[in-house]
Amino acid sequence: MSWGFLRDLLSGVNKYSIGIGRIWVAVVFIFRLLVYIVAAENIWKYEHDEFECNIKQPGCENVCFDHFFPVSHISLWALQLIMVSTPSLLVVFHVAYREKREKHHNQKLYKSPGDIDGGLLCTYLISLILKMGLEIVFLVLFYKLYNGFKVPRLVKCDIRPCPNTVDCFISKPTEKMIFLYFLVATSCLCIVLNLSELSYLIFKYSIKCYLKRYIKKCQ
Repeated sequence: MSWGFLRDLLSGVNKYSIGIGRIWVAVVFIFRLLVYIVAAENIWKYEHDEFECNIKQPGCENVCFDHFFPVSHISLWALQLIMVSTPSLLVVFHVAYREKREKHHNQKLYKSPGDIDGGLLCTYLISLILKMGLEIVFLVLFYKLYNGFKVPRLVKCDIRPCPNTVDCFISKPTEKMIFLYFLVATSCLCIVLNLSELSYLIFKYSIKCYLKRYIKKCQ
C-alpha cells in the first residue's frame, strides 16, 4: 500500500494549522505513520502463518485465529490512521473553495484564504471534533475486539472443527503488546492535542467576540 497520499494530505494540512495543530501533524507523521511503515508492518506480517495450535485438525487453526483476531491489529491501525486524518480534508477543501471564489470574482475577498476565521474556523473546529471522536471510537474498538490492550501468549480454543479444547500460541506476543501500548499512547496524545487546540481556538474566538462587543459598547 502506498502512503504517499496521506503524507501529502498531512503536508497540506500543516500549512493551515496553528502551533498545536502542527505538533499533531508531526506526531501522526513521525510517531504513527513512520513507525507503522518501518516497524509495525513487519511484526504482524506473518501473524497468521506463525499462529500455531497443538493439533493438526484441518481448519482448526483458521477458525481459532479468526475468532481471536477478527480484524488484524495492523489492518485496524492502518484504518485508524486513514480515518483520523480524513477530517483534515474539510479544511483543505474549504481553503480551496475560498481560493476558487476569489479567482471567480477576480478580487480579494479574504485577508488570506488560509486564515482560521469565519466559516473556516467552524470547519476547523468540526474537523477537530471528528478527529477526537474517531480516535476514541477506535480505542474502544480495539478494547472490545481484543478484550483489552494486551496480547496473550496462549489462548484456548474449542470452536468447531476443533475436536476439543486446544492450546494456540501467538507469535512474538511481548513485542506486539509493546507496539499496541505505543499505539494507545500516541492515540491518547493526539486526543489531548486535539482537545487543547479546540479549547484554545474557542477561548481565542470568545475573547475576540467579547472585545468587539466591549469596544462597540464603549463607542
